[in-house]
Amino acid sequence: FDHGNLQAFLSQHFDVELTPASGADDAQRLLDTGTFDLVLVNRVFDRDGGDGIELIRQIKSNADSAKVAVMLLSNYSQYQEEAIAAGALPGFGKAELSAESSISAVRSALA
Repeated sequence: FDHGNLQAFLSQHFDVELTPASGADDAQRLLDTGTFDLVLVNRVFDRDGGDGIELIRQIKSNADSAKVAVMLLSNYSQYQEEAIAAGALPGFGKAELSAESSISAVRSALA
């Protein structure tokens, strides 16, 4: 569900390719083997219930992936603040996918 909504949102506004990860280990493996301009992280992973904030910390503590832009997908401001403290850019919630502020945030992250 989230992947489809994100794909629709991103495809409508940007010329990008979305690569889903099944959890933190898969995300780090993808980052270690590929090139990405932006990582969008759910606060809670759909498949295994993993912690998105912890993944952000992991990405930002790894010398190879630390420079990749990361944003948290969450409607809750306290989790956005926690993600920013962990090194993420200001993100947005799934309820805000069509908001101009979300489009601008992604545009800035990709610039």
